[in-house]
Amino acid sequence: MRSLFKSVRLSALPLALLAGLLLPIHADALTPFLQIQAKQWGNIYAGPNTNVQQVPREKSASIDAKSKFIVNYKNFPDWAKKDFQAAVDVWSANFASTVPITIDATWNRISSYGVLGSARPGSYFAGFDGAPDSSLWYPSALANAIAGKDLDPKQSEIIIQVNSLAEWNTTNDGLSHANQYDLESVFIHEMGHGLGFLSTDSYDSFFGYGNIEQPTPFDAYVQVEDGRRLSDLPSPSIELGKALTSPLVWSGTLGIAANGGVKPLLYSPPKYEEGSSVSHLDETTFSKSQVDNVMTPNLDAGEIFHAPGPLLLAMMEDMRRKPPVGIAVGTPQVVRNVSALVSDGAAIITFDPPANARTAQITSYSVRNLKTNQVKSTTTSPVTFTGLKNGTSYTFAVTASNSNGSSDAVNTSPVTPQASWTRFVIDAKSDATQLASTTFNGQPAIAYIDSQSGDLKLATWDGKVWVKVTVDGAGGSAGRTNANIKGALSLCVNGSGKNQLLHIFYSDAQDMDLRYAKYDGKKFTFEVVDGNGPALNNYEDPIRVRTNADVSVSSACVASAAGVQVLYRDESQGILLGAVKQATAKSWSYELVDGDRKTDNRTTGDVAFHLKAAFDGKLSYFIYDSILTINQKKEATTGEVRIASRSNLSSSGWNYQTLEATSPANPMAGFDVALAKTQSGIFATWLDAAPNTLPNASQIRWSNVQPNPTLTNAVTDGFGKPSKYLSTDGSLVAFNCEKRLCAIDTSKATPKISFVSASENPDGINSTWVTVNHLKYLVAGINGQLSMLRP
Repeated sequence: MRSLFKSVRLSALPLALLAGLLLPIHADALTPFLQIQAKQWGNIYAGPNTNVQQVPREKSASIDAKSKFIVNYKNFPDWAKKDFQAAVDVWSANFASTVPITIDATWNRISSYGVLGSARPGSYFAGFDGAPDSSLWYPSALANAIAGKDLDPKQSEIIIQVNSLAEWNTTNDGLSHANQYDLESVFIHEMGHGLGFLSTDSYDSFFGYGNIEQPTPFDAYVQVEDGRRLSDLPSPSIELGKALTSPLVWSGTLGIAANGGVKPLLYSPPKYEEGSSVSHLDETTFSKSQVDNVMTPNLDAGEIFHAPGPLLLAMMEDMRRKPPVGIAVGTPQVVRNVSALVSDGAAIITFDPPANARTAQITSYSVRNLKTNQVKSTTTSPVTFTGLKNGTSYTFAVTASNSNGSSDAVNTSPVTPQASWTRFVIDAKSDATQLASTTFNGQPAIAYIDSQSGDLKLATWDGKVWVKVTVDGAGGSAGRTNANIKGALSLCVNGSGKNQLLHIFYSDAQDMDLRYAKYDGKKFTFEVVDGNGPALNNYEDPIRVRTNADVSVSSACVASAAGVQVLYRDESQGILLGAVKQATAKSWSYELVDGDRKTDNRTTGDVAFHLKAAFDGKLSYFIYDSILTINQKKEATTGEVRIASRSNLSSSGWNYQTLEATSPANPMAGFDVALAKTQSGIFATWLDAAPNTLPNASQIRWSNVQPNPTLTNAVTDGFGKPSKYLSTDGSLVAFNCEKRLCAIDTSKATPKISFVSASENPDGINSTWVTVNHLKYLVAGINGQLSMLRP
């Protein structure tokens, strides 16, 4: 399978340490809206040769643009970029937004049969300023256009994948060619999906259940035969499943007017088609139209789209308006999955809507503190209660209400707030989205990336204060770059005493190359290790050389007296690559480590989305995940955690071990990984998921790396779902708990979880461990500042 889409006690701090660390700490920023990552994709499938005469496409005239699109190309040939730009010009003249729209476009093999292209928004947003309906989730580009600002500057608004294996017309001539597919037409179609012409429904073909977790304005305008909104049907339910495979129409007034006063018929065949059903106009009704056929599910060979067409544009305009409300049916059932989570002097109450939330048209939820009788009203989960006493137990009750009445109350389990760890700021001007640490010349060193400036920085402890320097990203000579630094970051050290060399591996956002900085304590030297080769080094090629693939996703390094080795993911092919520079060599040697075959204990899984390394003085260890299968939403459904180790730098010296294989009870292991060297060996930790929690992790796993590993696990009830990022010092494991930071002490007979920080980050909080003046600290980006934390 190639790439699938493409115990310590708080003591007094030394005065010198206080002088070097204590800086102003800002209050947590409030998030004024909700955000979730988009998962569903809209596809366009390859049809047969068209039997309708096609009008040649003329070059677009110079028209005042209503919006600006920025495209990040991955592996695109030049001719395909021209077709993409032509489609961008078409949509720029038709979609109005004052906020630039960024598209991540990938040219790669799509495993689904017959798919020419796929697209989805970057995220969905609800409750933002100006949202026409606060109960609906708006796709990134549409939400930004309505809000008049970029709600998430760190994320692209549209994600598009194009099948590199299709029979494309590569001439850019705008003509119809038999047996060839028009790429500009695919882009016009897929950009429509990315801009919001997309349902978030899913369908269980075995049980017949339909599901819409977060309804969008698209879903709110789709009606079933009796006039009810698709977004209001029970979810999950067989009723919704039947609706997804029955006739559906669009109810927006502008769309109806553009269709001659008739509600446009959507594509909802009796047999549900992933990526096609609901999210397209009906193929039979609209495929022969020369102006309104863009959003039909298939593109015939030789077929050409010229522009979005009046119907599509009218439906897009409908979605900028508030849909008519549905009709409340009955009273709400009880809320589901009610939970109270630990916070500092606070508790976070989370819950899922009642099973009949859509038909009941829930107007509000009431959450009551049963100890203080304080009540909060809300329309969404979660709800935070502040002003609570740490160490005191609290229980909460949640009810749902509509115009017809209220549900019975559901009580949470008791929750006891905890004090968060004490925080000391290292760098108040850097959010440290990525970071790594090591010991260099006897003192801790932290490399970190500031997402605002795009700079790579290094902080070293001189015994009294942290000394901070900018390593790369701000331009300069001798191999430095002025491109933003982004992506994988790893550190390793070799040498002895205070004559050590520090090796930093990192990536840039522009070329997606693996870059390398070497530091001797006085000066840096720079070079590009890989990613800047002349062509793609195919995984089947036994001769390994530099590649031009995207190698920015993950990296991990080990340095010893023999030399330096770094492993990294080839995003284009889903394989694990390596580069070695022996102590006596002047250049790098390249190797393919895993992901290419099933012999020699290797795997053909999609490997190394997450990757860490450790060295015990004899063996180099690399831990990584391997995804084996994905679902229609491109979410991992089975996977395992693997170790590659060797005692030398030979490409034939690798030994492989699966720490946790996929199983019916725990089908998916991975999500993130971490390693640490301890007195008892190499300690490994990772996350895994039970079948009923996919695609989310449900517990933390750990074991020493040994021939027959003994796996230990802990669930994180009361703290929130565990998620990346993981880091460990060999006994304490830091992890993300409901977008916050927690830690678990695995050395205890009964592992104990501590609440570290209430600061939230929807993208996850990276962390690492350092020892300063014999005291252990967790280092993380908290409230936009590089910080140390300690109980």
